[in-house]
Amino acid sequence: MNMIHKLELWGDTHHPVWLDFVRIFLGVIILMKGIYFLNNSDAVQAVMESRFGFMGWMSIHYVAFAHLVGGVLIFFGLLTRLAAAVQIPILIGAVFFVNITRGLSAVNSELWLSILVLLLLILFLVAGSGPLSLDQWFKTHKDR
Repeated sequence: MNMIHKLELWGDTHHPVWLDFVRIFLGVIILMKGIYFLNNSDAVQAVMESRFGFMGWMSIHYVAFAHLVGGVLIFFGLLTRLAAAVQIPILIGAVFFVNITRGLSAVNSELWLSILVLLLLILFLVAGSGPLSLDQWFKTHKDR
């Protein structure tokens, strides 16, 4: 049994139910951020292009799509580890390249939200989706 399987097994066996409500809330936050990116695509695109040039224009489409789909998957607990793994590079970019330029002050709430979401994504990458999820439902209803 390799390290990834051991980590998945540990996460599946040590997952309290209250953590599922945190996962659901995280899915809502990520989904709302994806909707925000779509509604304010011009402003977000301007920020991304000023920092990353042409790659900023391309990345805004990836980020919006990943947040919309990933937020829904995390909310329902379906392919949670995969959805979290796709979100982590986005949040690393948000923390270290976009939001940190404004400083670590208490006023920079966007940075603190990005850090919190990044830490929660890492948690759910390890812990998995939990007992109140579609992943668990599909595991228990495999034979039917």
